[in-house]
Amino acid sequence: MEFQNDDDKPVRRPRTQVLTKRLDRVFSELYSIASFIGRFFKEVFLPPYEFKEIIRQCFEIGVKSLPLISLTGFIIGIVFMNQSRPSLAEFGATSWLPSLVSLAIVRALAPLVTALIGAGRIGSMIGAELGSMKVTEQIEAMEVSATNPFKFLVVSRVLATTFMIPALMMYTMLVALLGAFLNVNANEGTSFTTYFTQVFDAITFLDIFSSVIKSALFGFTIGVVGCYKGYNSSKGTEGVGKAANSSVVTAMFLVFIEELLSLQIITALR
Repeated sequence: MEFQNDDDKPVRRPRTQVLTKRLDRVFSELYSIASFIGRFFKEVFLPPYEFKEIIRQCFEIGVKSLPLISLTGFIIGIVFMNQSRPSLAEFGATSWLPSLVSLAIVRALAPLVTALIGAGRIGSMIGAELGSMKVTEQIEAMEVSATNPFKFLVVSRVLATTFMIPALMMYTMLVALLGAFLNVNANEGTSFTTYFTQVFDAITFLDIFSSVIKSALFGFTIGVVGCYKGYNSSKGTEGVGKAANSSVVTAMFLVFIEELLSLQIITALR
């Protein structure tokens, strides 16, 4: 960081000034994010309620994600079963495979994988969509036409992600367990009834409830990050790409942080 003085000689800016400006930008960004989230919680309870747009977004986010979720969940079940078998086989405990896999999928894999797929597909989609609307001044046009763009664009999408990520997580859980069953059935000959009896004996209500709550938090985070980055993107086509990219990176980072924090809380409750 340099500037010219009266003698046209470059003078290095003091580090304290540079640090102060960076801190100002950080705190300004944090304030903007907090205001954005606060506005969401204010708008979500005020009429009019955009039920049609929420349902449309649920379809875009949930139903259109099913092919990718199905393939990913099925592969996860097979791969994790294959990776777990050698370790348990050394102790002659392959009969514990259904219990082990069910705990791993229900407690960690299903919520985390669903959130990461959601951050990649849904977060980028929301960021790019709102970013392009910002660039083409469609958001300003909605304000001029007496429409609340924040409620129509942001609230509907955040609610849709909050509702659909837990639903997709439950579907991922089911598909992964089915994939694991096909693997254990082919190798150990475990029947469908025996397999799922061991699966449901291993998991508890707290496991499922905590996974649903985590997934809802992940969905809320993905929706807020995507909407914030897109809604506040800079003008120009470059801003749209930055909004989509930063939505994915930021959402994934926050998902991992939330997973770590939730793990500590759930472990303490358990």
